[in-house]
Amino acid sequence: MKTLLRTTTAALLLLASLHGAPSLEEVQRALGTDILAEDLPLEQVRLFTESRVPDIPEINDPDQWRAYADKLRQQVLDNIVFRGNLAKYWRDAPSKVEWDQVLDELPGYRIKKFRFEILPGWYCPALLYEPTGLKKGQKVPVVINVNGHDGKGKAAPYKQIRCIHQARNGLLAVNVEWIGMGQFRHRMSHYQLAQLDLCGVSGLAPFYLNVSRALDAALAHPNADPGRVAVAGLSGGGWQTLFFSALDTRVKLANPVAGYSSFKTRARHTSDLGDSEQTPNDLATLADYTHLTALLADRALLLTKNAKDKCCFAAPHALPPLQAAAAPKFKLLGREDYFRTHINHDPGTHNFEADNRRQLYKMLGQVFYGDETAIPLEEKHTDAEIHDAETLNVPLPEDNISLHTIAKYIASTLPIPVPGSDPLAGVERHACIPALHKLLRTTRYEVTAQQLKTQKLKGATATPWRLQLGKAWTVPALELTPAGKPKETILLLGDGGRTQLAAQAQGHLAAGRAVLAIDPFYFGESTISTHAFLYAILVAAVGERPLGIQASQIAAIARWTNERSQKPVDIEAHGLRTSTIALLTTTLETKHIRKANLHGALPSFKNLVNEGHGANKFPELFCFGLLEYFDVPELIKLASLKGKPRVFLK
Repeated sequence: MKTLLRTTTAALLLLASLHGAPSLEEVQRALGTDILAEDLPLEQVRLFTESRVPDIPEINDPDQWRAYADKLRQQVLDNIVFRGNLAKYWRDAPSKVEWDQVLDELPGYRIKKFRFEILPGWYCPALLYEPTGLKKGQKVPVVINVNGHDGKGKAAPYKQIRCIHQARNGLLAVNVEWIGMGQFRHRMSHYQLAQLDLCGVSGLAPFYLNVSRALDAALAHPNADPGRVAVAGLSGGGWQTLFFSALDTRVKLANPVAGYSSFKTRARHTSDLGDSEQTPNDLATLADYTHLTALLADRALLLTKNAKDKCCFAAPHALPPLQAAAAPKFKLLGREDYFRTHINHDPGTHNFEADNRRQLYKMLGQVFYGDETAIPLEEKHTDAEIHDAETLNVPLPEDNISLHTIAKYIASTLPIPVPGSDPLAGVERHACIPALHKLLRTTRYEVTAQQLKTQKLKGATATPWRLQLGKAWTVPALELTPAGKPKETILLLGDGGRTQLAAQAQGHLAAGRAVLAIDPFYFGESTISTHAFLYAILVAAVGERPLGIQASQIAAIARWTNERSQKPVDIEAHGLRTSTIALLTTTLETKHIRKANLHGALPSFKNLVNEGHGANKFPELFCFGLLEYFDVPELIKLASLKGKPRVFLK
């Protein structure tokens, strides 16, 4: 492949020299022209996302609020968490629990190892810290302790200390593993949940079931009190605490520590953007995290943030919007005493250390015993009680499945026929095109073009364009026009941005073609300057699709170019990602695009799954449900008109 590329580039350079085209250096300089204002793509994606986040409705009647809260919980569960028939099957399937070794002879408690099925065939390791001396019929509180993105997982010392103290003071404490961390650390990445999303199955569902099944197992204990259940966790575990507790009313007290903020806050504070599980597709079409915080108003909430948190969700910016959302609803229900906030100053960093743990113990005492001093604040564990990961290891089946193995299996059965099409007739545009538009959430943008200063090159001109697409996006484009009337116009795209396409542009000029080199959303000069892929998944969380935005932008520019030249345009894309954009655009836009030449194209969306990629590498390609109905071969066939192919893989 490299030899072929070198040969092709050499041929283009020779062609250029023979036809008096500008030098490669001239074309390179022209393509490097600055067109957009600095950080404009970042500001535009911020405005785009935050403007779509809903506000909490004004409800001042307690009964109306309760009815609204119940309805919203069900909507989020049905349409976000358990989206797709397979996720609903997982929800309803029984979960096996298997008990293993017991670590005994500990002061006032024992540690029971167990594993439970998150979903059929996927076991999660967990530990039950059980007080010794529990009597038959005695009911005690249950605390589910979740952890975030800590490689130590359930063996993290600060988490062990929390569980030990709870058990030594008479509570059943569950220490559950986090997907992608601890024992799962070398088996999967939490970003791989996007593989399930691509297949049309909620990748969020296993994360929710991870806590739900752990709580099921805990409540099966004969001494568990179902009326006194708490969940607590740090960072990603703080998100897990809030998200699960808001939706599962079995939880009576939630203590998320530094785990989340409003989507509007995230748009402006890049530290808070959140990973795939924290930013699920379409959540913000129903609810912001302000809504989810307020959903705990009928129970109890200790909202903890850290004053100098350099990781994420620092108190100064993250806490006020959440507090402003929740406090009025707790007051509305007459439960002001069940909502507390705490800002940690010692150490004030990203932590669930002693000060934050003491606040939890006080809240547990108040909510479950009616006395915040019921649980001592002094932790009396010894160093010998803090075990290493090997000691706390819970054996798991050798064939234990994972996010990746589930997605590979589902992908192998896809795509399926689009509803309304005839499987015997093959690909049918009348049924498939509307379905594809719906999956991509496409928009028909109108182009407002601002021409910048034209540059003279040897045998050509270079014209920068600032293309305003609707009110949301500005796309930079560099138009290269050969001397004389061009034969045709090529829309040129590349994964590395337009500045990496000088040789290709020069070759087209030498052949008498005009070139419009474009950097659509997320590429080249349109690259978001910081935390780029996290903004892409935030776009999906507010109900849009990055891939749909990109395809819509290219389609709009193709229409604008066609109107100017009065000729259909061709698309040429270089790279896996922009080739996918070009393929989809050509499939959808038949009137103004003649054909597409794709270099380095993805042969199948299944490759994304089979090779184990996640949203952190190819965020726009994990478009929810795309592979459920469409794969690359089907799209190439769908792009054909009257039996003539229009998409060519180079």
